[in-house]
Amino acid sequence: MKINYKDADGRIIKVEVDEDVNDFLIASDDEIQKNDRAETRRHTPLSTFLFEDARYFDSGIDISRSCTETEAVRGVMRKLTDRERFIIIAIHFDGRTYSEIAKAEGKSPSTIMRESNKATDKFKRLYNDEK
Repeated sequence: MKINYKDADGRIIKVEVDEDVNDFLIASDDEIQKNDRAETRRHTPLSTFLFEDARYFDSGIDISRSCTETEAVRGVMRKLTDRERFIIIAIHFDGRTYSEIAKAEGKSPSTIMRESNKATDKFKRLYNDEK
């Protein structure tokens, strides 16, 4: 039996194959078309996914709440002084230590710790006022 075979260059070649190979190719093409149709569906209920997939898609995170909290944090950060913003970002976001900052600025670590505590307290107070 002869079949049309498309090679890597895109040329179509007629190839002689056994009946079993032909049946296999037809079944493979049908499976590919079925999968393509399934992928183009717009809505699939979560119940059709495996447990791990459902957990991935439904993480339990409230996106609108996350966005609101992120905006609240930005608003509070805008209300802080440049120095307070620098201290909070360096310690809480960048993970720098009091000693690292103190050494870079020629200050004592206890001074940086005190500034950090004051900035953090002010941030918390402003954030609670935002809510």
